[in-house]
Amino acid sequence: MNFHFTQLNSTYSIVARDPQTGQFGVAVQTHQMSVGNGVPWLMPGVGAVATQSLTNVSFGPMALRMLREGVPAEHVIWALVASDEGENRRQVAVVDAKGQAAAHTGKGCIAEAGHYVGDGYSVQANMMTRTTVVKAMATAYELAEGDLAQRMLAALESAQAEDGDIRGMQSSALVVVPADIHEPEWKKDYSLRVDEHENPVMELARLVRNRRAQIIDQQGSDLLAAGQRAEALALWAEARILAPEQEELAFWQAVTLADKTGDIDTAASILKPMLAAEVRREEWIELIRRLANCGLIERQGADAELIAAVR
Repeated sequence: MNFHFTQLNSTYSIVARDPQTGQFGVAVQTHQMSVGNGVPWLMPGVGAVATQSLTNVSFGPMALRMLREGVPAEHVIWALVASDEGENRRQVAVVDAKGQAAAHTGKGCIAEAGHYVGDGYSVQANMMTRTTVVKAMATAYELAEGDLAQRMLAALESAQAEDGDIRGMQSSALVVVPADIHEPEWKKDYSLRVDEHENPVMELARLVRNRRAQIIDQQGSDLLAAGQRAEALALWAEARILAPEQEELAFWQAVTLADKTGDIDTAASILKPMLAAEVRREEWIELIRRLANCGLIERQGADAELIAAVR
């Protein structure tokens, strides 16, 4: 068998399945560029894999194929280890569609190395500064609140609080996929990468916060389309508060209200604070006109009404 390796990936990571939503996730950090390129492997409704240490990247697609055939996580690990003459340098973790998790840490992985398999998740690390990293990750994940991405992020933050990789920090990634096996393989709820940064976990936390705001914003849009206006406006406000730097949230919320409901007063109240803080105020206003010109704003006159209200 031909194996494909990345560089030596000193890494701490978590693979998990959310018991409430059925989502699968992987989060990871290392002292090398672009860790998201080789460590996390996920498929909606199927499972998640993290392959690291002296990384055998082929473990990712091999494991997903077995998981798709219904092979339990523990048996997937056995098969991967048995297929690889270099297993003593590998670290790999898997969680399957039933929430069963399993992991392998080869005896030749660089200290401090180890893993812990919990209920529906596994945390693993190698080349760590201290032996306390794995336990800290497990504790943080189990105690954390929020969605799957937020809880996995807590595990990474706890690892770094224990000084993480003996070499320091460089890149991180976090991926969450849906529970529904009928979703396309490319579908991701979170797909975040920090390929090069002096504090990649902190930057990843910022991205998680912003992506969480987008998800809440979409939930609000769905409620508005279903006729639940008050609930939609509440979620939209929550999204804007969570990620005030995302001008797009206020802009598209205001445009949607003006176009779909004709509620110009509320639309303007959302858009005015955003425009007041924007250097490119006139460009955003011009965009409203262009949306109407190409038919993306459908209600006749909605663009002019909104522009007049925010002037």
